[in-house]
Amino acid sequence: MDIAKIAQELEHTGYIVLAKPLVDKLLADLFVRCHDDDPARFHAAEVGRGVAKKRIGAIRSDVINWLDAGNSTDQAFLVCMEELRLGLNAALYLGLFDYECHYAIYGEGDGYAKHSDVLQGKKNRVLTTVLYLNEDWQASDGGELVVFEATGKSVIATVNPTFGTMIIFLSESFPHEVLLSHNTRRSIAGWFRVSGS
Repeated sequence: MDIAKIAQELEHTGYIVLAKPLVDKLLADLFVRCHDDDPARFHAAEVGRGVAKKRIGAIRSDVINWLDAGNSTDQAFLVCMEELRLGLNAALYLGLFDYECHYAIYGEGDGYAKHSDVLQGKKNRVLTTVLYLNEDWQASDGGELVVFEATGKSVIATVNPTFGTMIIFLSESFPHEVLLSHNTRRSIAGWFRVSGS
């Protein structure tokens, strides 16, 4: 990953879209790992936090599986993201403390309504990352990530979930939504966090 370029874009625009920033072997392994649709691994995503957390299909209808540091493929991805965390801290003094992430699978007709990644009452998510794992994705497949400016009124970016593409953006600055998918859509969503916020 070109950490200097990422840091520069985050400082100037608050987001960056990267075409295949990870090596092909890792992308291929993550692709296979996210195609394991074992119901024992994946569960319905919820909204909210703590005891208020619940499944609301009208808002969010994907299934997720948190990455497992004990799995070699997941660990290889986490190592890359740790290098990015350290590099961005050195370049931008962000104080990023850790990184959490999960696989997300959206079935046909699934989406995620406009939202912010900063949990209510807790502002510890600083940077959001999304890596797409969809081979041969067509425009007709939908599932685009639409990123809005801070007020949520104007669109500043629309990202097609094509294989290997990654977007990184300031979590608190950009509301976003996942448009309805017309095919099975796979990704890894993650957040760099600061401690004690």
